[in-house]
Amino acid sequence: MATPIAVPTPLLALPEGWTAEKDIKTVGKLSGATQRTLEPVGPYFLAHARRARHKRTFSEDDRIQAQERAKKVENDEDSEISEPEDPMMLARDAKDWKQQDHYKVLGLSKYRWKATEEQIKRAHRKKVLKHHPDKKAAAGRTDDDNFFKCIQKATEVLLDPTKRRQFDSVDEEADVEPPTKKQLQKGNFYKLWGNVFKSEARFSKIHPVPMLGDDKSTREEVENFYNFWYSFDSWRSFEYLDEDVPDDNENRDQKRHTERKNANARKKKKAEDNARLRKLLDDCSAGDERIKRFRQEANAAKNKKRLEREAAEKKAAEDAKAAKEAAEKAAKEAEEKAKADREANKKAKEAAKNAVKKNKRVLRGSVKDANYFAEGDASPATIDAVLGDVELIQGKIEPEEIAALASKLNGLKVADEIKSVWKAEAERLIGAGKIKEGEIKAFTA
Repeated sequence: MATPIAVPTPLLALPEGWTAEKDIKTVGKLSGATQRTLEPVGPYFLAHARRARHKRTFSEDDRIQAQERAKKVENDEDSEISEPEDPMMLARDAKDWKQQDHYKVLGLSKYRWKATEEQIKRAHRKKVLKHHPDKKAAAGRTDDDNFFKCIQKATEVLLDPTKRRQFDSVDEEADVEPPTKKQLQKGNFYKLWGNVFKSEARFSKIHPVPMLGDDKSTREEVENFYNFWYSFDSWRSFEYLDEDVPDDNENRDQKRHTERKNANARKKKKAEDNARLRKLLDDCSAGDERIKRFRQEANAAKNKKRLEREAAEKKAAEDAKAAKEAAEKAAKEAEEKAKADREANKKAKEAAKNAVKKNKRVLRGSVKDANYFAEGDASPATIDAVLGDVELIQGKIEPEEIAALASKLNGLKVADEIKSVWKAEAERLIGAGKIKEGEIKAFTA
């Protein structure tokens, strides 16, 4: 089992003139512990060594160290916050703190609303170290504390979120002015206007805020940008510019009057600010080539649809006209054909009628040529009987049959042959039931 080593409690301060080696040996002997070599470390030993080296008292060393720390703070912060001080600003009356630029007072002009709480605190420390009344009193200026009060007021406002927002709301130094026509002719339109809206975006209640983009932005992105900004919801207020309300409880009417006056003034400034922002948007959109391009594309698409629609309507009209003309032509042709058919039918009927008449004349002429099948001169009664049978047979048969019968009789001169033809026709009709037996007498005997 290892023997425990007793480690002496470190001393906060050692007598003057003692060396580190002597201290270690003496402590080892006094403690009775096993002797071993220890290396002195820590801030207390370093402070002791510094005082011993420079032969300073505690108070002298503390004062010199404080001066060096202050100088170090100034040197460290010069790298981040280094802004020349305006002589007019240094001569400002502390009572006019509402008209002072708080960021400029603290040397934070280039940061402004983007300055962090840590930056504000560091800037305050730097300014206090430089402009503290005690430091100026050491230089012989005993009554010069106005700018120090300005520093304190600036810090008070900027470290209070509500008061800082009120000041940022009216901080015109943070605004980016819209580009002029000359600037736009030489510079990048979207970069110049984009900086303006980046500055205005700090007032938006809604985040993220759509930015202007560039010439490659899509139609949807551009529309989203303008829709957002034309309905911009700003937290910007103007309480910072309010007239001070009297605290005198006895003058309540004056207090109410001042409050109403401040409320009306804020309302007016809010309306003016909204009009200013709308004008910025109008001016920006008026020169935005993307909107012109999108409008031309929309018009081209619209015209294309219109031309396609007109072409379709024209084609439909032409097709309808062609169909109508074709229908009219077909109707006319059909009418002409029907007329021709009627005329042809009429002629055919007339021809058939004439043929029937002719064939009937042949039929009647055949019995006449056969002397009505009588020996010698035929009597009127015989003639009537034969012609009656001829008419009966003609009335029972169709024109084609009449024509067929006429062709059989045509050219025959012998009475028996003629009678044989008529007899065969009569028998055919009797067999077909068209004529009753006994109705024909002249051709059946």
